[in-house]
Amino acid sequence: MTKLSAKRTLMVGLIASAVLLSGCWDRMEVNDLAILTAGGLDLTEDRKLELSVKQYLVSPSSSDQSGSVSSDAGGGSGKSVVRSSRGLSMADAASHLQQVLSRKVFWGQDEVFVFGQQLAKEGLAEPLEFLTRHPIPRERANVFVSQSPAKEVLGLDPPIERSVSHALRKMAENETGLNITLKELAEMMAGRSRSAVIPWVEIKPGDGKQAAFAFIKGTAVLKNGKMIGRMNDAETRGIMWLRNEVKKATVTVSPGESNGLVSLQLLRSRTDLIPHLKGGEWSLTVRIETQDDIVENTSELDLSVPDHISELERELEDDIKRRIQMALERAQKEMKADIFNFADAFYRKYPKEWNRNKDRWDEIYSHLQVNVQAKVKVVRPGMTNRSIFKPAQR
Repeated sequence: MTKLSAKRTLMVGLIASAVLLSGCWDRMEVNDLAILTAGGLDLTEDRKLELSVKQYLVSPSSSDQSGSVSSDAGGGSGKSVVRSSRGLSMADAASHLQQVLSRKVFWGQDEVFVFGQQLAKEGLAEPLEFLTRHPIPRERANVFVSQSPAKEVLGLDPPIERSVSHALRKMAENETGLNITLKELAEMMAGRSRSAVIPWVEIKPGDGKQAAFAFIKGTAVLKNGKMIGRMNDAETRGIMWLRNEVKKATVTVSPGESNGLVSLQLLRSRTDLIPHLKGGEWSLTVRIETQDDIVENTSELDLSVPDHISELERELEDDIKRRIQMALERAQKEMKADIFNFADAFYRKYPKEWNRNKDRWDEIYSHLQVNVQAKVKVVRPGMTNRSIFKPAQR
């Protein structure tokens, strides 16, 4: 090859490279995207699926500000708008959603999915099929079941957080109730027990001085994809103990022979499920260990006395057992839903026996003997021993 031919080849290669790297030919500007921060699903009266989305507007135009538009508090000049579409299925409703939005739908910032109560009772398997199969929805998005239609929850604007989705997500992360993601919900529904739990959301109405807001209050219980009941806050705490999901907690107990209350703050906890299978009898031991600090003492107890500390530890152990028994009574006897992962515990230890009896697990679970063992250790009694504001009477 001559020098001239080599130069020509080099020039052709450089020009071709320049053409390919000349710019972002398939770019999508932020202003061209409909950035979704929350999704809601409801069942309509004619049994169609209604998909509602909360869209964050980066630079809202005057036309976008008409209708259901609100400010995201704390989000600067940003605005948000709720749009809805209906369809025969989740995919059908999602395809119709683009027809009511002038910008291209972008699911990447969707932090929560709220399911209306009526849809949850009918079944969540079909919408979850789309949400888990489609590559765009976030697997770590939090999921909730709302007492009110999901569309109403999305229409709220919290006074502190920048959006209702951010507020609900922060409440779940605070672990005062269950914190369930889309991925975890799918795993529970497709798991061995076919039972699942989702945080239950209610709306606190406004009173003129304060706007309405959504908050977590208890748990929705699902079996075979359908909501079969719900549990209150106390029962939810029992669920969290059994599922080893109690990371933050403040428990207040009333010592038996002392006037006043003592509050303890959880430092760490551990729950172990130990299954037993002997002579055809199925049973399970729940072993819970916690370490706590005393943060308030309005009783006459002197916390420098070891017997008084032991008394408080027993009181807290009894409180843990009581909450667990409340949750077990509802889940085992009333709902017959294994929401505690007992099936997985038996499968790990006795895989052959489980496979032989998996078709009758509901029967086994409803009669399963559960022995709860709680061990509480008070690590620090606080800066004072006896309350300096009360005289000692013991």
